[in-house]
Amino acid sequence: MAIFKDCSDYISYAPINDAKRHKKLVEMSIKENISKLIVGNSIVENADGSIIKIKVQELPEFHFRFKTDTELIATGLGEEQKGEILTENSEVCAGDIECVDIYETEIVLEDAINLLFEQLNLPNLREKDFKKIENLGGRRKIGVKKHGIYPRFLKKRTLKEKIKRNKNLGFINQDLRYSNFNKKNKYSNAVIICIMDTSGSMGANKKEMARNFYFLLYQFVKIKYIKVDIIFISHTTTAKEVNENDFFHKKESGGTYISAGYKKALEIIKDRYDINIWNVYAFHCSDGDNWGEDNVLATTFAREICENSNLFGYIEIKTNNYTSTILNKYNDEILNKNFLTLKISKKSEVFEAFKKVCDAYVEGEHNGGAY
Repeated sequence: MAIFKDCSDYISYAPINDAKRHKKLVEMSIKENISKLIVGNSIVENADGSIIKIKVQELPEFHFRFKTDTELIATGLGEEQKGEILTENSEVCAGDIECVDIYETEIVLEDAINLLFEQLNLPNLREKDFKKIENLGGRRKIGVKKHGIYPRFLKKRTLKEKIKRNKNLGFINQDLRYSNFNKKNKYSNAVIICIMDTSGSMGANKKEMARNFYFLLYQFVKIKYIKVDIIFISHTTTAKEVNENDFFHKKESGGTYISAGYKKALEIIKDRYDINIWNVYAFHCSDGDNWGEDNVLATTFAREICENSNLFGYIEIKTNNYTSTILNKYNDEILNKNFLTLKISKKSEVFEAFKKVCDAYVEGEHNGGAY
């Protein structure tokens, strides 16, 4: 008599749980090393199929283990009292404890990005009249296939295939059937405008955090949508459109007029991207050290960008807890619902800041204040 294991509740099925644990470890490793994923990878010209290496801890099975390094045997209740310290901390010395195995695994860069971007949506993407850019969202069931993932496994269809072949024999891989979906293309035009302060106060560490943020933003949109335009604007007291290399690596001296970057962005939007046709997303990374007399004009231009875009985000990169005058002014005076302000002080905060950008308009919780 054959005995079959009931795997109907696949969520509690042990191999599924192990796979989820492994996936979670990989995801955590990617988040912790996001800056390493970006080094050497061009934002715009990243080659498809790029392979990266990440380190993942071993997932040992739970088991009972006996302590074997002591030969002492004793019986009885003992004389120890509740709360008593049994051993004092000893000095660090050579150890004999078994190590935790760390495995280095290879993963396609696009797969790594997909792990980070699961269940995130680009905020407020509207379908425009000019159908140049395809949105890859939306699926429709079109039949079955012989290979797939466990959640799409079709038990009844698999059983039918087995019976058709020979009901007296067991299951083989050729009997397996899974649901098959096709992707229904929707259309929407999108442009990302990246504005960055490149003045003398923006050091290499701040620029790297800005690069990490823009990398996440662009890679997410590139995976979700086809032929997305990206514009780079650098500014000090003046602004200009530049290529990616100059945007991230060219250092300039001088002061900062934030309004110059905003003015250039508005010119580009009005000249090239009709807001009735394009979804416009603008983001500005700066350390907030703006020339005082420019704050009023910068605030005015920021409001105008909000009126001509789906989402405008100001990301202040500070390595201390100080909040700039311009950030306080934005929070007090710009009440547009599609305006977002964020602060980043260390690399580990970049991904969380990016998640807030994606959730800002979807959840409808943003009210113009800083997160």
